[in-house]
Amino acid sequence: MRLTDFWARLEEAFGPGYAASIARDQVLSQLDGRTIEQALAAGERTNVVWRAVCAAYPDRVPARLR
Repeated sequence: MRLTDFWARLEEAFGPGYAASIARDQVLSQLDGRTIEQALAAGERTNVVWRAVCAAYPDRVPARLR
């Protein structure tokens, strides 16, 4: 998954303002205690990060975006 696709999905699932906040502030155990931004900056693949988002927020991410 391209990085632009990742951000588009995140914004679609959470809205533009909230997506940025989640990426910056929310620590996910599925990402070894890192935020989305930290994981991406460390070189984690976008599909791995996206799966972590889906696992952490199963009720927020629509099935069509999984």
